[in-house]
Amino acid sequence: MAARTRPASKDRPSYRCTECGWTTVKWLGRCGECQAWGTIEEYGGASPVRTTAAGRVTTPAKPIGQVDGRQATARGTGVPELDRVLGGGLVPGAVVLLAGEPGVGKSTLLLDVAAKAAGPQARTLYVTGEESASQVRLRADRIGALSDDLYLAAETDLSAVLAHLDDVKPSLLVLDSVQTIASPEIDGAPGGMAQVREVAGALIRASKERGMSTLLVGHVTKDGAIAGPRLLEHLVDVVLSFEGDRHARLRLIRGIKNRYGATDEVGCFELHDEGITGLTDPSGLFLTRRDEPVPGTCLTVTLEGKRPLVAEVQALTVDTQIPSPRRTTSGLETSRVSMMLAVLEQRGRIRSIGKQDIYTATVGGVKLGEPAADLAVALALASAAIDTPLPKNLVAVGEVGLAGEVRRVTGVQRRLAEAARLGFTHALVPPDPGRIPAGMKVTEVTDIGDALRVLPKRAPRP
Repeated sequence: MAARTRPASKDRPSYRCTECGWTTVKWLGRCGECQAWGTIEEYGGASPVRTTAAGRVTTPAKPIGQVDGRQATARGTGVPELDRVLGGGLVPGAVVLLAGEPGVGKSTLLLDVAAKAAGPQARTLYVTGEESASQVRLRADRIGALSDDLYLAAETDLSAVLAHLDDVKPSLLVLDSVQTIASPEIDGAPGGMAQVREVAGALIRASKERGMSTLLVGHVTKDGAIAGPRLLEHLVDVVLSFEGDRHARLRLIRGIKNRYGATDEVGCFELHDEGITGLTDPSGLFLTRRDEPVPGTCLTVTLEGKRPLVAEVQALTVDTQIPSPRRTTSGLETSRVSMMLAVLEQRGRIRSIGKQDIYTATVGGVKLGEPAADLAVALALASAAIDTPLPKNLVAVGEVGLAGEVRRVTGVQRRLAEAARLGFTHALVPPDPGRIPAGMKVTEVTDIGDALRVLPKRAPRP
């Protein structure tokens, strides 16, 4: 009997996760590796297993001590606050991703950086995919970002951007934004996962080959995460987050990832009609200047990265007739304010505070999320409840627990040094604060009862 031959089976389609690259032979709604939903896409028939043979090396391996590290020396951008976050400036060949909400000032900042970094020996190319060249020119006139060595192009095609790199040969490329550029070789609309991956990969290769620094503008989702595949953050060298309330002047740049420096630095900027400027001493934005202290206000020193900032916490208590009093916060975490109210009522014996409308806020749009601001929030609430101001030139730093204890926090010495530099003479801190600046009186408090003794004796309001 003749042997039967098994018919060749058709290539079965394969499916791949666009986030992590996990593959499967059938479509699934959820990735089995990264657990992301809706990221499984078909990418063709099943391909046979292939092996890669050893090829010719481009550069021979050498001992790490013989590698020239001068090629990775940072160069200043002309914007000290941005250099602070970058770790000294831009490294040749580095790719930086700057993400932030619409209208926060990303384009304004990077246009200013592009103009200041441009020079006869260091051309800068600014590519915009969201605006026309004339619109960018109007913004440059308004903020004074004009330079003969700053080149401007409005493009949305990746091949055209690469052609501009060949023509201009810049030392710095600013692309606004990576979600608006598309490659003709890849299917899909601009901003899709495949397009963002291809555009970022091509620009990263061009940056490394040319020794060109690249600044990419990225969009964010409604949850605040960087839009596009997570792979984008892994590919780039530096990831920066541009934060700020559109109704406030303060803008902050935080380092999320930095291959060339630390991520605990924060750059402070002020957005105004003439553009955006760095703030070397931003504490003045968070304080209210007044001759006499007012009930319901307390000052604290928060740490943004390594930078200490003096901020003001305000509280207002109002009698109410409704069964459920209002609790409104701005710039503070609602959960921590509620905890401080409970501690004051139970541990501080301020019984009337739970039956009043409570309004708490910070000055200047700063957001206080660290526990070190607990003591200032508690004192501001207590001061408002008994309608008695705290002593003048007082700052309070410390975390307050549910048992009423005041816990130690990090960086107390840096906080006290900043308060003393701004002229504050009295501070409430947890035990064992370390070295105390000259001319400052420091009171160590162990619980909320010790802290409330700084308030003058006055009966609570009925």
